[in-house]
Amino acid sequence: MDYRIKLAKRMLFNKRGSLIGAILAVTVGILVIHVNFVIFQGLYDAFVRDIRDYNTGDVIVTDEFDFIDKSDQSLIRWFERIPDVKAATPRLSTTSEMNMTKNGKLVEESRISLVGVDPFNDVRASTAHTTVSDGSYVFSRNSIVLGSTVARDLGGAQVGDSVKVLVVDRWGEDQIRRFLVTGIANSPGGTGFDYSGVIHIDTLRDMMSRNGDTGSFMVKLHDSSASTEVKEFFLRSFPNDDFIAETTEEASEAQLEGFRSGIAMINMVGYFGMMSSAFAVVTIQMMLVNGKTREIGVMRSIGAKRKDILIIFIFQGMIIGAIGAGVGTAAGLGYTFYAKETKMSFAGSLELEVTYNWEKIIQTALMSFSLAIIASLYPSYRATKLLPVEAMRTV
Repeated sequence: MDYRIKLAKRMLFNKRGSLIGAILAVTVGILVIHVNFVIFQGLYDAFVRDIRDYNTGDVIVTDEFDFIDKSDQSLIRWFERIPDVKAATPRLSTTSEMNMTKNGKLVEESRISLVGVDPFNDVRASTAHTTVSDGSYVFSRNSIVLGSTVARDLGGAQVGDSVKVLVVDRWGEDQIRRFLVTGIANSPGGTGFDYSGVIHIDTLRDMMSRNGDTGSFMVKLHDSSASTEVKEFFLRSFPNDDFIAETTEEASEAQLEGFRSGIAMINMVGYFGMMSSAFAVVTIQMMLVNGKTREIGVMRSIGAKRKDILIIFIFQGMIIGAIGAGVGTAAGLGYTFYAKETKMSFAGSLELEVTYNWEKIIQTALMSFSLAIIASLYPSYRATKLLPVEAMRTV
């Protein structure tokens, strides 16, 4: 019996180089999935985060048919009585034409998005003001913040320049105002106001002949996980109005749908990589079986049964799976920690929103462990088919 145990140990550990190769195959398969998740899921979450912070809040309220005609302050006070709500702010938007004279040359741009904000409430419910890289946010009725793209298209507008803005009001009349550029907004990935101009909401209401009207309300919560509850509570409280309340994901569905499809495709590539690592384990296990015919023959000749041989190679697969899953998961967590702490971004794009998805981490580790065992079944079966005399004859 002692001799059998020694032979079994020898069969398990005398090919360390091959075992390490199999473990590395499992490790790399797991690491690829972790890297894909950190980069692509992190990019998706960052996109959602910036849409939430700059444009929609955790809940955005609009009117189904027209503009919201309820008082700004009454709706803001109503929202802020809810414990989950941090702040709420009104916004109004339209398209406009802009022009300015730069170095003696008139530069015109058409169909520029123009957003009206309440300066006091907007800085509480949104982080759009933090994207102003030069100058300051809207603070007066005649000030305008230009997105970096708009400023560039206007011939390189700078803080202190004067621009003319044309808006068509509700009666079809042209309304022209001159504004002083007080800031230039520049957000990573262009998810903020890079393609817009931002002015005081009351000024835009005057230009559009929409006194007291609001396009949307942006609601910021202390905890975004409560967005669905707040949305449903709001709709129940105003059943006779034509309000539409949506969470960030619902309001941005058209933008996010393609993004999710791309992530699903990348994840499939990662799982195919894991399957490739399983094939590598099969190949290495077959090499180990072919290299251990003598030990198998000796064990069979001294009374070892086929199930004993089967258990040895399946146990070897379990060792490969366990170590590979452990090392791969540790490497993946290390990469995730690095990306989170360094606030990873690529070429000035969005700063990745990195999270630890423990459910996916555990699922990936268990899947790789299972695949390593499954990949060991066929080589194990082949090992049990070796007859003692034939095994000894091949030595």
